[in-house]
Amino acid sequence: MVTLRALALDDAPALTRIYSGASIRHTTGKPLTLEQAHHKIRTALARAAETPRAQWSWGILHEDDLIGLISLRRRTPTMGTISYILRDDSWGNGYATHAAHQVVTVAFTTAGLNRLEAMHHPDNPASGRVLVKAGSTRVGTADRHTETGTVPYELYALESGA
Repeated sequence: MVTLRALALDDAPALTRIYSGASIRHTTGKPLTLEQAHHKIRTALARAAETPRAQWSWGILHEDDLIGLISLRRRTPTMGTISYILRDDSWGNGYATHAAHQVVTVAFTTAGLNRLEAMHHPDNPASGRVLVKAGSTRVGTADRHTETGTVPYELYALESGA
């Protein structure tokens, strides 16, 4: 259904489309410029070359169309976080769930993690459903400081072998 692949510099225009419109409503609220997209890709490529590796970022493709981005970050030697964003015209098709399943596998095998955490804005329950379908359980809330004040984000976790 979807495939993941490393980002490439020529993905910048597609990344600006992903980070725009309704997709960013619960993130920064600001569209990504082409220059910012190039910077994001260069940063991801540099992090892919680090040893030990602390971050993995993949483009989410449906057929040959880059429709999203998903990342895995090592926060401690055994715990990581997962985050994702999809272009708004690709919502509701199970793409984020399929991508999340693939990243969970990488986290518990290649990355050697035993716990994953993720959070989502309380006004974005669809993201919580993706996390549950990927095997996570809601464990509470975590305050995030935003430009408009503190927001209690929904917090999810998944243990290796759970």
